[in-house]
Amino acid sequence: MITLKDIELAHERVAKVVSKTPFSYAPKLSKTTGYEVYLKKENLQNTGSFKLRGAFNKIASLSNSERAKGVVAASAGNHAQGVALAAEYFGIPATIVMPETTPLTKVDGVKSYGAEVVLSGMNYDEAYAYAVEYAKKNNRFFVHPFADEQVIAGQGTIALEIFDKCEKPDAILVPVGGGGLISGIALAVKAISPETKVIGVAASGAPAMKLSFDAKTPIDTTSVRTIADGIAVRDTSPVTLEYILKFVDNIVLVDDEEIANAILYLLEKQKLVVEGAGAVSVAALIHNKISLPKGAKVVSLLSGGNIDVTMLSVIIEKGLLKSYRKMKLVVTLVDKPGSLMKLTEILKNAQANIVQIGYDRTSLDLKFGDAYVSIGLETKGKSHQEEIKKLLHTHGYRFEEEH
Repeated sequence: MITLKDIELAHERVAKVVSKTPFSYAPKLSKTTGYEVYLKKENLQNTGSFKLRGAFNKIASLSNSERAKGVVAASAGNHAQGVALAAEYFGIPATIVMPETTPLTKVDGVKSYGAEVVLSGMNYDEAYAYAVEYAKKNNRFFVHPFADEQVIAGQGTIALEIFDKCEKPDAILVPVGGGGLISGIALAVKAISPETKVIGVAASGAPAMKLSFDAKTPIDTTSVRTIADGIAVRDTSPVTLEYILKFVDNIVLVDDEEIANAILYLLEKQKLVVEGAGAVSVAALIHNKISLPKGAKVVSLLSGGNIDVTMLSVIIEKGLLKSYRKMKLVVTLVDKPGSLMKLTEILKNAQANIVQIGYDRTSLDLKFGDAYVSIGLETKGKSHQEEIKKLLHTHGYRFEEEH
C-alpha cells in the first residue's frame, strides 16, 4: 500500500504535464444546498480529465527498457487520453483499446496524441480483457486505469492541491468507478486531515463498488448502464477496494436522471461543461444524497469534461422540457386551407415561439378530413404552458402533450 510520500513524489513528477486546475467557491450551489461548496475543476485539466495524473505517474515510474517496449491501455476515453499524452511526452508507442460505444470526441482525443486506437467490446470490462491479451501478445507494458499503486498515487495529487487552497474541509465528494481516484485522494486526505470525510459518489447503473463497500468484500455486477461512461465499471478491483474500505467514509448512488440534472445545472449556473462521471458529486449535492451539518465546508470534485456533444444536446433538450421552457404538442386539425394559419395565430398571440412543426394527414387513427400537427414551442415556464393549453381548449382544439 502506498503512502503520502508516494503521492508527494507523484506530484513532483506530474508537474511536468499536469495543470493545477482551478479551485473556486460556488455561491449558487452553496445557496441551493446550504453548504459552503467549493469546486475542484479537473474538467479543465489537460486532456479534460484527472486521468492524466495517474497515467503519467505510472509511465514516468517505468524503467527506460520497460517504456521502450511501448504501452497498452484499456479505457472508455479519459485514461486513454492520459496514457496517449504521457506516451507522446516520452516518445514511446501507445495502443489504446476502447469500447465500441465510446463517444467520438474521446476517440479523436486519443488519436490526436498519436496513439493507435482499437475498438473492441461493448463496455470497459470487455475492452480490458482484449487489451490485456493484446499487451501479452505484443510484449508491451499494460497501464491499468485504476488497480495500480502508481496510478493511485498520481490521482491522489488532487488532494494535495485541494489542501493548498482549502484548509481542513469537512467533506470531499469524489466520483467512483474503478476506485483509483478515490483511493489516492482518500489516502492523502486521511494522512493530512483525518477528520475530513471522504464520500464517494457512484452511478446507480454501475453500483459494483457501492455494493462491495457495503458488503466489505468484492462484488461484481453482470452489466452496467449509465450516461456516466467514465465510471461505468462492471467489476470490483480488490486493489482499490482495500484502500476504499480503509480510508473512505461512505459511498452514495445517483441515477442517470440526477446526473443529467447536474450536468445541466453546471452548464447553466456555473458555465462549466462536465461529463456524466464528472458531475456525479454535484448530483449528490443537489439531490440531497449527502447528510452533513448545515454550513459544512464541502469540496465537490468535477473529475472530467469530455462529454459527447450528442449526449449533451439530448440532456439540454430534456432539461428544457422538464423545466417548462419547451413543450411539445400534437394537435388535431380539420385538414382544410387556413386551419394551420389559425392555429399558429393563436400561438403567436400566446407569445409561444414555434421552433418545430410537422404535418401528418395519413395516420391510420385519423378520421378522414383530419390531420395531426406536431409542434415544438419555446415557453416561459409552467404557468405560460398552462395558459397555452387553456387557450387551445377555449378554441375547441383537441391535443395531446408529448413528454
